[in-house]
Amino acid sequence: MSDVQQLLTSLQFTDSAFPSGFYTMSHGLEAFSQARLVSRDGVQPLLADLLLHSVGPGDATALAAAHRAAVNDDVELVQEVDQRLFASKLNTELRTVSVRSGHQLIDLGAELIDHPLLAEYAERVRLRRTPGCQPVVTAVVYAANGVATREAVASDLFAFCASFVGAALRLRLTDHRHAQGILRETAGVIEQATEAALERDLADLGGCAPMADVMSAQHERAEARLFAS
Repeated sequence: MSDVQQLLTSLQFTDSAFPSGFYTMSHGLEAFSQARLVSRDGVQPLLADLLLHSVGPGDATALAAAHRAAVNDDVELVQEVDQRLFASKLNTELRTVSVRSGHQLIDLGAELIDHPLLAEYAERVRLRRTPGCQPVVTAVVYAANGVATREAVASDLFAFCASFVGAALRLRLTDHRHAQGILRETAGVIEQATEAALERDLADLGGCAPMADVMSAQHERAEARLFAS
């Protein structure tokens, strides 16, 4: 696959219009907003903290490890990464939304892309032999399209950021112009989280963001919710 085709693949699967289910998630932002713990000026710092201490050590690290395994046609290791990531998510809500999004992605990815390892992994997800967490599914889809590991990790982190900022818009914590400024300001953090994920061993998978976990637990029991997470 050419460099242009790889780029187009990254753009397609990170586009907000791609039916991955990301639009149903606030990635914890709704809970912070309900608790009045975040304001307009606090959206970017909160996003940066989540990237560096939660999403980067967790999802991005799993994506990098699963991508390397998929490139080497090691579906058993892909499954191990998937199971480890699922176990590292402390809250039911976080596990549920990751698997729900992952299943949507693997269903469509297996339909669009003819690749043996992708087909095998999709079958294991269908049979519930492995959870099918979104970052791991993303890794397999990108590997099947020849997208390099670094680009795969960075693309998925950007998709997370775009979804997070989209949630901020719907929660009226920002406007469209300010949202673009947040994404621009966060580019360096995405790069930092990407490089750290690439260097991290699978044994070190898992973030530490206690307040985010508390907010997720509260969100599970909220009387009114706009987002699934």
